[in-house]
Amino acid sequence: MIVPQYWSESKLKKIVNGKQFTLKRFGWSDVSELDAKVHADERLKEAEQNLDSDGDIRRIDHKVPYNGAEGIPIREEIISRHQDNVITRNSYGALCINTPNVLFADVDIQYTPSYKIYLLAAVLLIAITSVVAFLLSSWTAFILGALATLFFTASLASRLDRSIKDDPEDLALQTIKQVAQADPSLNLRVYRTPMGFRVLVMNSIFDPRQESTIELLNSFNSDRLYTQMCKNQNCFRARVSPKPWRINIDRLKPTPGTWPIKYKHMANRQQWVEHYNKASEAYSSYHFIMQLGSNTVVPETEYVRELHDSYSKVNLNNLDLA
Repeated sequence: MIVPQYWSESKLKKIVNGKQFTLKRFGWSDVSELDAKVHADERLKEAEQNLDSDGDIRRIDHKVPYNGAEGIPIREEIISRHQDNVITRNSYGALCINTPNVLFADVDIQYTPSYKIYLLAAVLLIAITSVVAFLLSSWTAFILGALATLFFTASLASRLDRSIKDDPEDLALQTIKQVAQADPSLNLRVYRTPMGFRVLVMNSIFDPRQESTIELLNSFNSDRLYTQMCKNQNCFRARVSPKPWRINIDRLKPTPGTWPIKYKHMANRQQWVEHYNKASEAYSSYHFIMQLGSNTVVPETEYVRELHDSYSKVNLNNLDLA
């Protein structure tokens, strides 16, 4: 996991085999902007050498805050460092813990019916429409029924889905419990989130790129994009403050707010942060609901738990989730 303090970039234009290439590479450092510039120059020189030898290459590093697919570290404002863990402000303004080895898994509740349920709902509505139109001998009734089908299919699909399947929240929680039962060594702390559940694994530290780690994340039905980002950035990540739109304020601007931003935007950014911090006081990001499995704890996970729970205000169950 790398979350640099300083960033720079280097560019060059070059013609190879009659084609013009514009190359751009970022550099980063925890020492200084000058050191970041040296790193950018080194990466640009390496890219030029690869272009000369191969005749083609990825031309630019894309300026994104959190991806890692191109080997670029997390590019967000560093709020604080806590041992090996880093609190950053993400692109829309919320705070996130980035940790190299303490496993978080977010499990969103799936409320959307499958396409088969939608298809069943549409068939039922069309069948009813056809029967009514036949009994009334009216094409007008059929056309009106067909139009009604377009509007009411989603509603009927949701009702059918709830009647056929168990409650989505219960299913998500049952999945987490089954993972704990399958491996008695696991110590899982489970939190309620606005959209589902969060799991913090306490009994061990993990390598984000190890296959067994990916398998554990998948067993929770953790978000696939999050799992991929864990591999790309070689870390785990957890939001620990509210999403702005859930506390009735606009997201952080400018958009995208990839760090570092231009100096002319800094005053507005600071004003937004002050407003956000004030609005966040009335909300909790998560509520702790249960512990599952063993009681094994290692120092690294306990340290991150205290950090996570403090920022998220998890024990203030009287506060609304955001």
